[in-house]
Amino acid sequence: MTVVDNLWYLADEADQRAEQTYHRLAGDHENYVEYERTRTVSRSRFRTVADRIRENGLPYGAHTLVYRDSGDLLLVRHEGVDMWVVPGGEVHADESLREGARRELREEAGIDASYEGLGILARVNFRSDGHHAWGVLPVFAARAETMELAVEDPDDEISEARWFSDLPEDTRDRAELLTWRDQML
Repeated sequence: MTVVDNLWYLADEADQRAEQTYHRLAGDHENYVEYERTRTVSRSRFRTVADRIRENGLPYGAHTLVYRDSGDLLLVRHEGVDMWVVPGGEVHADESLREGARRELREEAGIDASYEGLGILARVNFRSDGHHAWGVLPVFAARAETMELAVEDPDDEISEARWFSDLPEDTRDRAELLTWRDQML
């Protein structure tokens, strides 16, 4: 019996959805920072990521880059990756990308923010055993409306939320966050 590997088909569907999502976001927003990353992953991880991308174009969900008038940025400690990251995560089927980012912000930091548009639009390429697919990482920019932080993450991935004037060295995508802050604030 021959086993047919459908990863090429899954990757093609993921690419098409990512393209749609990217063009919709780029067309709806302006003045955002762009960057691109490439990750080599295992076959099983590739399948998982491609499935996620096929749903809405996003491998990692939607995120929010929250700032205070002082220029401080909000980061959360993600124990799964052992780094400081901007709040965000999976977008549910009944949510817009911004609604998903807002819900994740409330869960991971316990605050509300006034959304101003797209802060960062990243392209994340995935490679595995000759297969490739890409997805979109949208990071919305928002001004904090409340300042007191409270982590209520149902996934137990986030252990702490904190405001930073100087970003820690172990901040994911640190250079891009600093570029955004320098250009926009």
